[in-house]
Amino acid sequence: MADPIEVLAAGGAVWRRDGAGTVEILLVHRPRYDDWSLPKGKCNEGESFLACAQREVLEETGFACTVGDDLLDIFYRDHKGRPKVVRYWAMEVAGGAFTANDEVDEVRWLAFPAAVSLLSYPHDRPVLRALVTALSHLGDPNPI
Repeated sequence: MADPIEVLAAGGAVWRRDGAGTVEILLVHRPRYDDWSLPKGKCNEGESFLACAQREVLEETGFACTVGDDLLDIFYRDHKGRPKVVRYWAMEVAGGAFTANDEVDEVRWLAFPAAVSLLSYPHDRPVLRALVTALSHLGDPNPI
């Protein structure tokens, strides 16, 4: 029998188009863990996954986003060994600007292959693949 989920979290696969129309994906660097990841965080008590995802993306990146497809849930053990689920949405940047903060000291906008390569954790990669699928449903024959 699987352990009950102890940590509920949510985040976003944040994207935009550059001047040439190519999709770029936002990755965040967390100095506490010295890793590159997607913006995410723990749900507050009583907070929905979606509200958490929107709040965490804004807090960590400074970007307000338009929420798109519910991408997928990732299950893993956190750094304390607790079972964790992170629910992700596609999120297109609508405005804002990054300012380094306590949780995130750097962000990078990357094309899909570079983003996949930079991610620190293999469990984040399926989220980017799900984003590609979601963007292809928007009618763009070459979303990435």
